[in-house]
Amino acid sequence: MADTETHDSDGESPLQTDGGTATQAAQAHQNTNYLDKEVNLLSPSTAFMRDHLKIVWTSFIVWALIVFGPVTLTAVAPGAMTATMPVIGFPLHYFLVAFGAPTGALILAAVYARQRDKLDEKYGIDHSTGGPDETETDETSEATATDGGVDQ
Repeated sequence: MADTETHDSDGESPLQTDGGTATQAAQAHQNTNYLDKEVNLLSPSTAFMRDHLKIVWTSFIVWALIVFGPVTLTAVAPGAMTATMPVIGFPLHYFLVAFGAPTGALILAAVYARQRDKLDEKYGIDHSTGGPDETETDETSEATATDGGVDQ
C-alpha cells in the first residue's frame, strides 16, 4: 500500500503506536534491555527467560538420555543390549540407535515447539499478526502497520 499522504505534525504531538497486540507482560519483555542485563543460565533475570530455560534444560536432559542412553547401556550391560530382537532381527542397541534416537529427536522437537507456543501465549507474545508477507484480502478489515499499530 503506497503512502501518498504527508505526515507533517504542524505543531501537533507526534503519533503514538497503540502497542500492537502485545499484552502487558509482553510489553515488559520487549522493554527489557537485555544488553544491560546479566545473562546467567543458572539464574535468569526475567520470568520469561526462567520459564524458557526450564524447557531448554529439560529438553537437553531428555535429548542426552535418548542419544547417549543406548550407547551407555550397551557398555554397561552388553549381554542384554546385544541380544537379537525376535520381531525385527536386529540387535537391540542397533535398533535403539538407528531408529530410536532420530525418532526421539523428532518427537522432542515437536514437544519443544508445543511448549514454546504455550510459553508465548502465557506471556502474550503473538507471532501471527503484522508480518510483511501477509496481504490484505478484505478491504474492510484494518491494515496492520509495520510498527504493530493500526494505520490511521
